[in-house]
Amino acid sequence: MVDQQEGTSGKEARQYWLDTMLTIADPVLNALGERQLKERLPIDFHPDRAPYACLEAFGRLICGMAPWLESEGLEGEEEALRAAYAEKVRSGIDAATDPASPDYMNFSDIGQPLVDAAFLAHALVRAPKTIAGQLPEAVKQRLMTELRRTRRTVPPKTNWLLFSAMVEAALYLLGDEDYDRMRIDLALHLHMDWYKGDGMYGDGKDFHWDYYNSFVIQPMLVDLVGLLRDASPGYAEIADTVLARATRYASVLEHMIAPDGTFPPIGRSIVYRFGAFQHLSQASLQHFLEEKVVPEQVRCALTAVIRRIMQAPGTLDGQGWLTPGLYGYQPELAEGYISVGSLYLCSTVFLPLGLSPADRFWAEEDAKWTSVKIAAGERMAADQALYL
Repeated sequence: MVDQQEGTSGKEARQYWLDTMLTIADPVLNALGERQLKERLPIDFHPDRAPYACLEAFGRLICGMAPWLESEGLEGEEEALRAAYAEKVRSGIDAATDPASPDYMNFSDIGQPLVDAAFLAHALVRAPKTIAGQLPEAVKQRLMTELRRTRRTVPPKTNWLLFSAMVEAALYLLGDEDYDRMRIDLALHLHMDWYKGDGMYGDGKDFHWDYYNSFVIQPMLVDLVGLLRDASPGYAEIADTVLARATRYASVLEHMIAPDGTFPPIGRSIVYRFGAFQHLSQASLQHFLEEKVVPEQVRCALTAVIRRIMQAPGTLDGQGWLTPGLYGYQPELAEGYISVGSLYLCSTVFLPLGLSPADRFWAEEDAKWTSVKIAAGERMAADQALYL
């Protein structure tokens, strides 16, 4: 793997990100390609979660890879890799939805399968041409059947409502005329009620100091209204507000990255590692960063975060699987609902790989991020809250 060091170019940073993403992805996709994911995925950590671990690993992984798989205009080795991994993902969906496959995945239990079907669904929304649009018809129909099974779960009034909404959005994208728009309406309108201010939503009516605004809430809100804003006047009415709040929250996340690439280990699910910055990555991908936070400084900040975590001994086991922890193997940091499969939500930091190498995010010279500037004594304008 390329070891990204200070002072490297955007081109070298992109290579490091790509190598790191594929290093994380290979154990999952290679095992699934051989129809041996259930056999190989480690389940000794929280073995009671084994029934859900394969869909967790696959759905969460491709949720982060999808924009890269969808990207156009790549050349040479990277384009060859993109095409090969896109085929691996489509083949993986075939294996996951075929009842005769050894890796047929659990979409039907009440509870957890809804969560990870939603991350898989989010991957379809992020790659409508390359994943959703290139599935063989039989596979697409099986996938729709499996996504509908998750309707057995009645989500609590928390961020889980967005999981139901994202599943329905994927069904809409796949051409299901009977997708349930009420589930989308409920999720969007309740989250508008749960807004707490300055770019942050509650997880339900309560505010939690954790990264669920980045793991789930804001990325799904942004993509749901982006996909469906023309389907209803109500969605169009809230779209600009959702985006303004999303822009502010992306800045908050950037400010939280320390000069050494660490960030506050606050709240639950911290073992999703750099998945805590999914929303900052999405703001970079979709170009809704604030003007004061330029793309190249985000690239450098996120590279520091990725490097710090990946260089920690024990982050990967001897076979290349992720281990529970933030910096290395720290199983005590993981809540009881977490399996090894859960950890693959970290892939969502890699969303900017969906940008062209010529995009400013990759093409501009390195730049200091906010905490580096302040720690160096540079003079800067004060941060300002969002009153919306």
